[in-house]
Amino acid sequence: MIEQIARDRGHEIVSVIDIDNQQDFESDAFASADVAIEFTNPTAAYGNYQKAWAKGVKVVSGSTGWMKEHGDDVKQACAGGQTLFWASNFSIGVAIFSAVNRYLARIMNQFPQYDVEMEETHHVHKLDHPSGTAITLGEQIVEALDRKTAWAEDTTDPQLLRIDHIRRGEVPGIHTVRYDSEADLITITHDAHSRKGFALGAVLAAEYTSQHQGLLTISDMFKF
Repeated sequence: MIEQIARDRGHEIVSVIDIDNQQDFESDAFASADVAIEFTNPTAAYGNYQKAWAKGVKVVSGSTGWMKEHGDDVKQACAGGQTLFWASNFSIGVAIFSAVNRYLARIMNQFPQYDVEMEETHHVHKLDHPSGTAITLGEQIVEALDRKTAWAEDTTDPQLLRIDHIRRGEVPGIHTVRYDSEADLITITHDAHSRKGFALGAVLAAEYTSQHQGLLTISDMFKF
């Protein structure tokens, strides 16, 4: 889907690398790329960044789960001249949803009678949980709410933001934030209909990254 959208927008795909042709990182074709789009898994992502950077290729990545171990390494590399555009979610709708989430959390900090919780639902093939998007949204809420100190799964601690995960069928992704009180319930939800929005966002990010340097993310591309 990313390939098709890129071609539709006039771009050339010079290399496609998977587990069976890792040697192509050393090819002239790969080295000719302006940007590599990387969507793999937590164990492979950082190594892929290094291989791309070694050939002078900028990287756009949606892989999650690597930051705890390699976050400082990536920041140091980008400070030293490398380029990584990283986001837990490339959907334009999720970027808008994220901006609404930050704004709502700042408002709700004034109303402690509302407790907050999150739920994310994805396809059964998604291995990590909670999703990177849910973690990003959760961290935004924790930062804004004085009554929450961190996020956690499977918790009843009122000082923690509970994030539940569901794995079902081929669901592209649903993220819901609920503020509940005795009087009423306030809910915001992003429900992806397909993966096309994520693929378009990745290509838009590649276009942006080709003209910028350093450690980049969605908030740089969309000025919300």
